Amino acid sequence: MSTPPKRLTAKRISQAELDVLTVLWTQSPLAASDVIARLDPDKDWTDRTVKTLLARLVEKGAVETQPDGRRYLYTPILDQADYAGGAATKLINKLFGGRASALDGWRLDFLSGPSLA
Repeated sequence: MSTPPKRLTAKRISQAELDVLTVLWTQSPLAASDVIARLDPDKDWTDRTVKTLLARLVEKGAVETQPDGRRYLYTPILDQADYAGGAATKLINKLFGGRASALDGWRLDFLSGPSLA
């Protein structure tokens, strides 16, 4: 019986890892070569870099692997909506001290501010 993955927080996933995870959220399971092919070519990452990022995501419990012949297929365990919610909460806590009233006040000021048109 496998143990459930550790709860991840927005802080634990780097931007590079998030770029790889985003590919897997779009389509999975994928082999490392498929992830590499779907990444933005402007990244200019080597195959080894992407495989290292996949290995880190597996270690962090965000992605799981399954053997497929001589290769592995990668599937996200971390749900995109859960990750986004955690990242949003972390940002609110950082900017507004976790106070919803401060966020509401900022939103009202922003919405009633001068028009950009």
